Amino acid sequence: MNILLIILTVIVSLILLFLLIAVYTSKDYAIVRTIRINAPKQKVFDYIKMLKNQDYYSKWVMTDPAMKKEFTGTDGTVGFIYGWSGNKKAGEGEQEIKTITEGSSMVSEVRFVRPFAGLSNLELTATSVGDNETEVSWSVRSIMKFPMNGMIPFIKNMLAKDMDTSLVTLKSILEK
Repeated sequence: MNILLIILTVIVSLILLFLLIAVYTSKDYAIVRTIRINAPKQKVFDYIKMLKNQDYYSKWVMTDPAMKKEFTGTDGTVGFIYGWSGNKKAGEGEQEIKTITEGSSMVSEVRFVRPFAGLSNLELTATSVGDNETEVSWSVRSIMKFPMNGMIPFIKNMLAKDMDTSLVTLKSILEK
């Protein structure tokens, strides 16, 4: 009986700790990652504005090679939608190009269905830092409702690592 009481106390304490963290954690978050690529800005931008190219560099897309994909519109233009439905890791959702500043940035909205509903805004920006060098900046912004916002510190860490991995892959593709 004492062991059961100890286990119950630990579980309740962990739940209360999580809720306490959620009370003091902001509901919105932003992550920005950058990388320098030895390639001209226009070449880099022409590649990153095409959502279908994420198949080759995005760690998230690569989690399920058999994922079902559906496309609406013309890739690389405002209104293009990249829909996916995959395994537990890949989940389900769609990404829509919202704005393009030609040669400079592409903003998209990601609407998640599963493993949980959510909405994120992504921006990919290409900035020339030399004749043949471009800095790519990738930002993700989102909001999580209470009490799920208690997970933001862990989510930010995980997303930052995945974004860094994806950017390194992007760099290797564009520097070939």
